[in-house]
Amino acid sequence: MKSIPANPDILVIGAGAAGLAAARCLARANASFAVLEARSRPGGRAWTLNAGGYPLDLGCGWFHSAESNPLAAEAARLGFEIDRAPPPWQKDADVRGFPLADQREYRRAWGAFYGRLEGAAQSDADGPASDYLEPACRWNPMLDAGSTFINGVELGGLSVIDYGRYGDSGINWRAPAGLGALIAALGDGMPVVYDCPAARVDRSGTVLRVETAKGRFTARAVIVTIPTNCIAGETLRFTPPLPEKTQAAARLPLGLADKLFLAIDDSRDFPIDGRLYGARDSAAMAGYHLRPFGRPLIEAYFGGKFARELEAGGAGAFADHAVNDLAGVLGNAVRKRLKPVACSAWALDPCALGSYSHALPGYSDERATLAAPVEDRIFFAGEAVSKHDFSTAHGAYRTGEAAAGAALKTPPRS
Repeated sequence: MKSIPANPDILVIGAGAAGLAAARCLARANASFAVLEARSRPGGRAWTLNAGGYPLDLGCGWFHSAESNPLAAEAARLGFEIDRAPPPWQKDADVRGFPLADQREYRRAWGAFYGRLEGAAQSDADGPASDYLEPACRWNPMLDAGSTFINGVELGGLSVIDYGRYGDSGINWRAPAGLGALIAALGDGMPVVYDCPAARVDRSGTVLRVETAKGRFTARAVIVTIPTNCIAGETLRFTPPLPEKTQAAARLPLGLADKLFLAIDDSRDFPIDGRLYGARDSAAMAGYHLRPFGRPLIEAYFGGKFARELEAGGAGAFADHAVNDLAGVLGNAVRKRLKPVACSAWALDPCALGSYSHALPGYSDERATLAAPVEDRIFFAGEAVSKHDFSTAHGAYRTGEAAAGAALKTPPRS
């Protein structure tokens, strides 16, 4: 790790994808800078945990729009293996409990619904995505559950116009060693101060003063990359206050998407990269990715209000639900073959308070409000300020680079 400057010109708050992208940009410019990170590790909401004998992504795990994704390019540069196989959601699910005819009917309903959303997004009138569900459609609960996996929130809490701005080529790759491990590797050699949450940015003077758990830092520019829920909840405060930023952050809350990994005893009868669903008549539905990378594991997904309820139920609630769910589809004999390995709980993480951002209905333009610099010396980065790549690690990465470029143009302090 590089030494920490005593009085850096630029401070970066947060060592997630955005913060580390900013750091690398500043390092290439030979700038004087430091990164302040509340956790004891880099990566933020990108986190690869080594458990059960495998690297497991408990946060983001896919290179979305992979052919143009800067993190995929970084993976190639650093020698990370990239798996280009189609993701499980682009294939038929395991037929047990979900007949192929029903799957295809569901996909048609999905396509029609998102077609209506895209049409509505072209208008100037924003509203909740749930307005475009077909009344009494049998697939509406699954469509709602699907939104919790994609957006972290049910369709009633999702801005149509904001969602319509999301850019996705449909090409999705992944790294067997973990996307979180890749992002952490991007921090190698960077001047990061860990276990150092920032509590206040004082902008009342000509020099910015940042109060932290490890003392006061000063700088001519600050790049803020912490999640919107932390800005809205004023985990980090500004003096004088920045009410337009806290309000924008509150209108771009982090939804919730959690993961559970289960080990399977003798997994040969499970298809590699297969897929199962639990109960499909409610938005409180889990999705199951079978044997990712051919490993003897099941990766389970939970989102929205359902994930919050399970987090509130304690450490074993996710596993209890998943085992009961899978036993309902596969039979009770499967219970003794399943063992919980690792589970996330992002809403309970004080450094995150959620998974990734979505705009509330009626507030599709708040990303620009949050992104706008303050006094040309306080800059904001992270997936929530990206107009087209929000909710992704590469969106965070790109905004970090952009913020660093802008910070480098600020005049030197006198």
